Amino acid sequence: MKRLNVGLLVVAFVLSLFAGRLVQLQTIESGKYTEQAMKQRLQKITLPAVRGDISDAQGNPLAMTVEARAIFADPYIIKPDRRQAIVSALAPTLGLDPAQVMKQISTPGSRFVYLAHGVRPEQARLVLSWKFLGIGTLPEYRRQYPNDSLAAGVIGFVNRAGQGAAGLESSMNGRLAGRDGSQQVEISPEGQHIPMGEDQKRPPVPGRGLRLTLMRDIQFKAQQAIEKQVKASGARSGSVVVMDPRNGQLLAMASAPGYDPNNYAKSRSSAWGSPLVQEAYEPGSTGKVVTAAAVMEKGGVRPDTPFTVPDRIRRYDRVFHDSHPHPVERLTFAGVLATSSNVGTIMASERIDQNTLYSFLRDFGFGERTGVGLPAETAGQLSPPSKWSGTDRYPIAFGQTVSVNALQMASVYATIANGGVRVAPNLISGTTGEDGSFTPSAAPERRQVVSAETARQIRDMLEGVTTKEGTAPKAQIPGYRVAGKTGTAEIVNPRCGCYRGGGFTASFTGFAPADDPQLVVQVVLQAPKRGSHYGGDAAAPVFQDVMSFALQTRKIPPTGSKPPIVKIRAGG
Repeated sequence: MKRLNVGLLVVAFVLSLFAGRLVQLQTIESGKYTEQAMKQRLQKITLPAVRGDISDAQGNPLAMTVEARAIFADPYIIKPDRRQAIVSALAPTLGLDPAQVMKQISTPGSRFVYLAHGVRPEQARLVLSWKFLGIGTLPEYRRQYPNDSLAAGVIGFVNRAGQGAAGLESSMNGRLAGRDGSQQVEISPEGQHIPMGEDQKRPPVPGRGLRLTLMRDIQFKAQQAIEKQVKASGARSGSVVVMDPRNGQLLAMASAPGYDPNNYAKSRSSAWGSPLVQEAYEPGSTGKVVTAAAVMEKGGVRPDTPFTVPDRIRRYDRVFHDSHPHPVERLTFAGVLATSSNVGTIMASERIDQNTLYSFLRDFGFGERTGVGLPAETAGQLSPPSKWSGTDRYPIAFGQTVSVNALQMASVYATIANGGVRVAPNLISGTTGEDGSFTPSAAPERRQVVSAETARQIRDMLEGVTTKEGTAPKAQIPGYRVAGKTGTAEIVNPRCGCYRGGGFTASFTGFAPADDPQLVVQVVLQAPKRGSHYGGDAAAPVFQDVMSFALQTRKIPPTGSKPPIVKIRAGG
């Protein structure tokens, strides 16, 4: 009886401990454990925003958002002996790192982890068909580029993390991406969504679309033409800009070599940018129009002003040469420009001081970014006169010792074509909302750089460049009056810091119709290795091809007027 009583006391004591613990759990500490249990069941899921589309001027899609799936795992319910089978199936199918997948699905205590984003619906259906416990999918979106490599240097791409990583996708990411939403859902121990459980939702805000000034057909032609010439000439790279000088709108911005943003990982990262704004080069003779504008506005020079031009000239301790030897010539200033004489340009530039030359270079946009909206744009190189050496002003006058990007140089000619009024280059015409509403961009900046009369005279002089006596007869377009300028600039060799062995930049920039300019086309080829490296041979034919197509596409007829008689040779 005594032993029974002792046993009963022990049992009573143990039960009292259990009762006390039960009271503690259900009353005193109930809130704490309820919160922990809820944390195990509640999961926060991102609701991705729909990224805004990018379209050309006519609404044709250049970048669009399509339906996709995210693949996720619930490591808590994945049995250890099934992990390897899951990794072996998912990693090769989705292009994932097997070690990383194994690490993600083995995370202790985790209830939710993303394994992949932007998976095509058919791939997601395949994953679900395997019926792996703890593997599921969620709806989201994937970026698609329906024209493959077309305008890739401008548009860029969205990376695996859903962030814009190049081009406008990067620089305009905040506007395009919108704001992701979130949803907090209650998950059962078996990994199922509890329909009547805790469910909090913040809806996503869709991004705004971009409507560009580019025209898909002209962009395609420009890209086709420059890719063909880069391949034929063995050039390191090439670019084409097509621009409306009246409003600064960019109708094409093509570069080669390019890449496919749908498969950006298969290309070199060096190809992802836009050389049109990121690559600085010395413009060479295409830069002579700025000197021409300066000496005609401030130096008293006229198109018929005569110059006696040898093929070389000494200034201080340096000798400057024309591109080829020739006897002493008696040229008009129009002839100096038409034959692209470095020596004649130097002689004309001595009619103004170096501060005036620098001021005109700045007014035309040298040394400042265009602000067109593409990432990593270079401002080029233009030092103030206080940093020029005694002879710097001479090569600067004919386009060496300064550097620009291709878009800056196209803008110079657009200014001349537009009666001396510089309209800032612009690429984004506006934004579009989810409902299709359009909000136009602010009007581009406009400023008078040179007088309309000076611009007209230079325009007439540039027609002489495309004649048989000029340097670019290959730029002629039957039925149209064409004006422009060739450039053949030496490239600095980084191994010696000199021009020897650096190759050449071949370029041509022109506009048409010359007496009523509506289009500017610029072509730049970097370091062509096969055939001629002169701008009139390597770049002018590309100009002729692209400009002819653009005139037809825009339905711009010939003016039917007679070209001016450009006097190349001076009498006496």
